[in-house]
Amino acid sequence: MAIDTEAVKEHIRGLLIALGDDPQREGLLDTPERVARMYEEVFEGMNYSNQEIARMFDKTFEEDLTFSQTNSDFVIVKDIDIFSFCEHHMALMYDMKVTVAYVPDGRVIGLSKIARIADMVSKRLQLQERIGTDIAEIVSLVTGSPDVAVLIEGCHSCMTARGIRKTDAKTYTSTLRGRFQTDPMLQTRLNLAIK
Repeated sequence: MAIDTEAVKEHIRGLLIALGDDPQREGLLDTPERVARMYEEVFEGMNYSNQEIARMFDKTFEEDLTFSQTNSDFVIVKDIDIFSFCEHHMALMYDMKVTVAYVPDGRVIGLSKIARIADMVSKRLQLQERIGTDIAEIVSLVTGSPDVAVLIEGCHSCMTARGIRKTDAKTYTSTLRGRFQTDPMLQTRLNLAIK
C-alpha cells in the first residue's frame, strides 16, 4: 500500500484551516507538500508487512559455529538509534535505543541488516511494545532462530511535551522469544551484556 501524498496534502491544508491559520499565507504555502514528502519518508515502513521486510533484508551467511541448544552464546547489537510515531497521538517517540540479541541457528545475519530492520519497523504508526514484537518476528524469520530478544528504551512526546509533561520519563520494553524466555543462563548473560 503506497502512501497517498495527494490526500495527505489535502488533509494538511484542512488541518491548517482547522487550527485557525491560512494555508495561503507565504510561510504555509508549501507546507502541505513538505509534510507529504516527510510522511513518505518517516512512514515508509507502513508500505510493507513483516514478511516483506524479512524478505527485503534476508541476507544471511551459513556458519559452522559452536552455537547450540546447550550453550548460551549469542549475537547482540546494542544502541540502535530509531524514532517512531505513537499511533495514539501521532506524537514523536524519540531518543529510542534498540538492543537486539539472537542465538544463531546455523545462519548469521549481516549486522547492518539488524539495524535496517529496526529502522524500517519504526517507520510506522506504532507502539513501543509492537516495535519490539515486530523486530523479534522479522529477525526470527530471517535467521531461522526462535531465540530472539529485543530491548527498547525511549522517550514519548505524548508524555514529555503534553499531558503530564514529565520530561525525564523513559519507557523500557523487552520482547523475549524462545530460550531468552526460559533459559536463566541466557537471561543472565543478556543482562550482563546490556549493562
